[in-house]
Amino acid sequence: MTGDADVRADPVGYAPVEPAAGTGRSAYRTRVLDVVGLIARVGLGLVLIAAGLPKILDVTGSVQNVLAYELFGYGTARLIGTMLPVVEIVLGVLLVLGLFTRAAAAAGGLLMVVFIAGIASAWARGLAIDCGCFGTGGPVEPGETAYLLDILRDLLFLAMAAWLVLRPRTPFGLDTLITKGR
Repeated sequence: MTGDADVRADPVGYAPVEPAAGTGRSAYRTRVLDVVGLIARVGLGLVLIAAGLPKILDVTGSVQNVLAYELFGYGTARLIGTMLPVVEIVLGVLLVLGLFTRAAAAAGGLLMVVFIAGIASAWARGLAIDCGCFGTGGPVEPGETAYLLDILRDLLFLAMAAWLVLRPRTPFGLDTLITKGR
């Protein structure tokens, strides 16, 4: 048989499988890429939820985190500190569910770029603060800063987001189930 008849649907229904003659290496590669995507999607989603939950439970602390960067006045910092945890949690839930994956990953990646810029700015200006990424931050002793580690961690999350923007279809995602058969 030739043409479309040679392509079989994956039993789970989330990725096309090569024709029977080419199943070995190509199918294995597809499976590996699917697993990488699943790990990136769920991992980034859980990280965003874990970052947003402590902030939403302590909005005052979240606003103080933003103020510690000395980039915004109180009104803007209050808006950011109040809305950021909501955005993080919503994006995290969308990613965990695999719903609107590309858009959620792009927005999450944009957040990571902003976080990296903020941390780099604090570091360059000699501020001694905790980033407040996973809860209450603020002033710390100069030797207690972890700017390089914070930036490297956020670069990893940015890479995960970029992967999902380029390859948003992952196993067990609602996007995949909704568009199955199209």
